[in-house]
Amino acid sequence: MEGIVQSPDFHSSSSSLYQPLECIYSITVYTGYGVEIQVKKVNLSKEETLTILGLGGPGPELLANETLMSEGQVIRSSTNQVQIHYRSLQPTYHGVFSLYYQAFLLSCTFPQSPEGGGVTVTDLHPGGHAHFHCDPGFQVRGHEMATCVNSTRPHWSSPEPQCVVVSCGGWIRNATVGRILSPTPPGGNHSSNNNLSCHWLLEAKEGHRLHLHFERVALDEDNDRLIVRSGNSSVSPLHFDSDMDDVPERGIVTFDGEHCYEPFLPHGNFSSTDFTFPLGTIVTFSCSPGFIMEQGSGVIECVDPSDPHWNESEPTCRALCGGELTESMGTVLSPEWPQSYSKGQDCVWQIHVKEDKRIELDIQILNIRRSDVLTIFDGHDLTSHVIGQYLGSRERFQVMSEVERNDTCPPLPPTEFGWRSSSHPSLVRGSVLTYQCQPGYDIIGSDIITCQWDLSWSNSPPTCQKIQQCSDPGDVVNGARSVRPESGFAVGSVVRYTCNQGYQLEGPSQISCHARDTGTPKWSDRSPKCVLKYEPCLNPGVPENGYQTLYKHNYQAGESLRFFCFEGYELIGEVTITCLPGHPSQWNSPPPSCKVAYEELLEDHKLEVSRRTDPSKQMEGEKIALAIFLPIILVIFLIGGIYLYYTNVCRLQWKSLFWKSLSHTHSYSPITVESDFNNPLYEAG
Repeated sequence: MEGIVQSPDFHSSSSSLYQPLECIYSITVYTGYGVEIQVKKVNLSKEETLTILGLGGPGPELLANETLMSEGQVIRSSTNQVQIHYRSLQPTYHGVFSLYYQAFLLSCTFPQSPEGGGVTVTDLHPGGHAHFHCDPGFQVRGHEMATCVNSTRPHWSSPEPQCVVVSCGGWIRNATVGRILSPTPPGGNHSSNNNLSCHWLLEAKEGHRLHLHFERVALDEDNDRLIVRSGNSSVSPLHFDSDMDDVPERGIVTFDGEHCYEPFLPHGNFSSTDFTFPLGTIVTFSCSPGFIMEQGSGVIECVDPSDPHWNESEPTCRALCGGELTESMGTVLSPEWPQSYSKGQDCVWQIHVKEDKRIELDIQILNIRRSDVLTIFDGHDLTSHVIGQYLGSRERFQVMSEVERNDTCPPLPPTEFGWRSSSHPSLVRGSVLTYQCQPGYDIIGSDIITCQWDLSWSNSPPTCQKIQQCSDPGDVVNGARSVRPESGFAVGSVVRYTCNQGYQLEGPSQISCHARDTGTPKWSDRSPKCVLKYEPCLNPGVPENGYQTLYKHNYQAGESLRFFCFEGYELIGEVTITCLPGHPSQWNSPPPSCKVAYEELLEDHKLEVSRRTDPSKQMEGEKIALAIFLPIILVIFLIGGIYLYYTNVCRLQWKSLFWKSLSHTHSYSPITVESDFNNPLYEAG
């Protein structure tokens, strides 16, 4: 079962905007279940109230109101009925709230541990059992087991029992570890009619010793007396008499020996260099998780051969109210655990882990008084986001914190008339910020700052200041300037230049600083130069079919001019000429000229002729011709020979056959008529 309870829609009705409101929401779930409410949104004025009550018990139970309500808060009822009461006294513009609710399985409250004993629980839900037990020296008075009964508010079948002192005196055989308590006199007070005389006999196994550690001793000086003897007789050696001795801090041993007694540390452990505890043994103590060591030394040593004992008393381990926890895992216990905490305590535990890590709380036992509240914040102070707020008892559950980055430097404001660039997307450790200013502005301060490992900036961010002066134009060599201001060259400043004797200005005689709408102020012209007073050399002109570098009309004394010719022409004269100072100044050499390179043409012609008349070339041509025509001639002769041969042979054969045919005639038989027309094809029909 789940749902959402929201503030009324005030805009759906115009009349609701002009009158006070009072709304009551009732939520009821099945028996054995409670109602869990999570505050999604709340924004109310001073004239509005929002109250959450738990019903179904002996009377209404206030669970929360608008003064203790914040977004993300979780509220749980101890019964199956909840009432939400909203009231607004202002006529217009009411506040808003949104509450998400769901059912959860109720459980019995965790039973109180009896003083001098403890309790173990199998399950806090209906059907679970609680088993009670008492420490040595006490016995249970009441039911040793209780069952969780299902109802509107689950409860235990019987009240918690008490642990009372066993008896006045007794005989304990094979004693190992235990506790002896003073008996409670009848009526609960001391009087002349309530005298007690108790005798306890402790007997250890053979070969073992007994160590008595006084945890608490408060005796009436006039009426009470405590005596400890080594043996079961009134004449046995005396170890302690409260009328004559002070309570020993280290306890007492019932007989002498060459060893120290075995240390004892409730809610802790110890390690030893020798567990028979001879002289020189060193014992180191440590407390169980959730406990803090106090009132003693963490390391003790067995000393004094004549009377072996520990040089320091054993420490104690206590569960404190609040603390700073920095380990990756640990335990948080209520004050004075396993005993019940006292009233009126305000404890704060702060848990710090590494960056980008989450904290998981596995709440195994939660059993606090109805008037107390346990609040878990997701942050380092009480204004942080509330993860949960709990009352009474609850079964085992887990709570997880959110991941909160804590590895960035604080953000910096934007730079006016400038901008910055970062080496990383976020301001993590090692990030470098580089600042720049707009044209016309100068950066004041360091233009580079770094996010240091302690999450602080290496310098304050710089600022961009409007530039109101020109840069220093510089001094002139072999001359002087009229202005040498100490604070710079402001807009409107004028600088005049003069040259030493024998030199003259080349450039403007004065320059002025002008302001600009965009950009820095600028000088009206470049700074001049002081040059020697010599008449310049005139440009001698460009040679025909050639050219010169750095062409200009006049050349000062000392300047040089270089000439070049086009391809196919050669330079006749000096390649470089220099202007020599004088009155007037003159070139050190006449300008060169460019002429056709005849020798090169002649050489090319000779090379061509030599190629044509070279005998080696002729012989090479003859060889090539012979190699081509000789095979052709041989083929022609071969074909001609074959032709003549066949011509002569055929002529001789023809002649012999001709003459033979003439000398031998054939004989023919006469043709008759019958033989001529014997062919049936020609028969006449």
